[in-house]
Amino acid sequence: MKLLNNIRLRNKMFLVYFLGVIAPIILTNAIFYNIITENVKEQRINDIDRAVEQIKNEFQLMVDQGVGLSSFFYADYKTNEVLNMNFTHTEDYVEAYDLYLRSILNNYSPFSSSLQNKTIYVDNPTLLNSGNIGILSDEVREEEWYKLWLKEASPQPVFVRIEDPEGQFQSFSLLRRMDYFADRMDKEKLIKLDFKTIDITEIFSNLNVKGDMYLLGPGDRIEYTTNQAIDWQTNTKHLYSSLKTDNLIQFEKGYGSISYLRGWKIVGTINEHEIIKEELKSRYFILWSGCVMMIFPTVIILIITRSINVRIIEILKHMKKVKTQNFQMIMYGEARDEIGQLTLEFNNMIMQIKTLINDVYITAIQKKSLELERRKAQLNALQSQINPHFLFNALETIRMRSLLKQEKETAKMIQSMAMILRSSLTWNKEWVTVEEELGFIMCFLEIQKYRFEDKLKYQVDVEPEARACVVPKMVFLPFVENASIHGIEPLKKGGGIDIRIGIEENFVVFSVQDNGIGMNGEQVSRLYDYLTTEDIIGDRIGIQNVIYRGKMLYGDRMLFEVHSGPGEGTRIVLKIPTNP
Repeated sequence: MKLLNNIRLRNKMFLVYFLGVIAPIILTNAIFYNIITENVKEQRINDIDRAVEQIKNEFQLMVDQGVGLSSFFYADYKTNEVLNMNFTHTEDYVEAYDLYLRSILNNYSPFSSSLQNKTIYVDNPTLLNSGNIGILSDEVREEEWYKLWLKEASPQPVFVRIEDPEGQFQSFSLLRRMDYFADRMDKEKLIKLDFKTIDITEIFSNLNVKGDMYLLGPGDRIEYTTNQAIDWQTNTKHLYSSLKTDNLIQFEKGYGSISYLRGWKIVGTINEHEIIKEELKSRYFILWSGCVMMIFPTVIILIITRSINVRIIEILKHMKKVKTQNFQMIMYGEARDEIGQLTLEFNNMIMQIKTLINDVYITAIQKKSLELERRKAQLNALQSQINPHFLFNALETIRMRSLLKQEKETAKMIQSMAMILRSSLTWNKEWVTVEEELGFIMCFLEIQKYRFEDKLKYQVDVEPEARACVVPKMVFLPFVENASIHGIEPLKKGGGIDIRIGIEENFVVFSVQDNGIGMNGEQVSRLYDYLTTEDIIGDRIGIQNVIYRGKMLYGDRMLFEVHSGPGEGTRIVLKIPTNP
């Protein structure tokens, strides 16, 4: 335990990971690999053995077809009788051949699908040497295949490989003496069936692996092979035992007690590397799966270890700063684990220490500073109240003087101006009703009417239910002012302003339309830019001020539209929610 206590936390996590994850994975994969590779090797060998067995059976089936056909001719009395007859005239033989032999020799095909040629040799000179019938002459008896058959001297069918005088391969054939009726017929008869080499090639090419197949005759001679390095068609008698068998796995299938294939064997060979390839596939699968099983937990353990280690190191770093009276809080997001709770408690401790220090050393200084600021603010407030009060008194004096001189229209204008000025300077009342806002608008329009006389005409239409709605103070007035000064004033003949205030769903809809000079596209874009700018307005007023206040109060709920064009007038629509 003392040794573990001296190991860093990150190294402890890696030790747990290695002993609890890596080592079991390696051990398990090693055992799994040995079992899988042995099973794969055994399964592959069994598959190849079954393939060689199938080739052996298909080859036997092909030879059995020839044996079956030879047995038919061997036991067919009529065929033996015709072949044993002495014909005085050739016409008699031709007639007998057409009546029976032709149909038997040419049309009897249940067992002849793999046969290239079938010939019955008869020691009967009265027959014609044609039409699958051959004369067993002295020349035929001197041929190698006949001598080979005599050498076997078997009463059963004999499967042989036949070569020409130069020793070149001719065919694989089945030879059989037709002596079933020897006690009643004196003519020697021999049937020779030649198999199609292409069928043999097709049978031996069915091994679905990179290996070689051998057809071994008596004495282990290689009579046929798929091995391209051996020319099995020449007269060179290759012995299978002469082949190097290093790294070769052999599959040998013999024919046992089958008389006509006694001494013949089917041998398949495959290099061990082909089996190893299958094992390598399993090895790669195990290696890749092992890597995935190790990489995935490694990434997880690294992430978890970093989550623990980095935060603990950060806590230690800040604790060391406390020694130097640097009371800095740990700026990490909140966490619910033990380290997160430790971080939270550390920050609380720092805050309490800083609070105690502030209470003891800084409070007195802050009190003095706050007292000075408070007195300065009071002085500024008194001063800001003196100037508007003096201004309102002066305007009231002028208005009373105008009334005494019977200048009622001038007095009314001064009263309207004083109302607008007093409303703009009393910002302690930020919200007003539409009715109150309409009063400011009417005051402004009266002033403009007094200024422009008949040059300005206006129309105000307000729905009754909209008058009691609450809106920010002076939210509509700047649009009316903008229509009058920038839209109508430049016109020589004057113009008109149409003001409408109503309710649509949950919005107070204010629209002002003039038939003034209008705005170009750049001016319209500048108004829309006010909706997205984040600049501080400062002392600026007008439409920009209204839009800035609307964004602060309503956010995206405020809707603003501008429809204008040069010489077409301007229509502005402002929609604000009925509920602030």
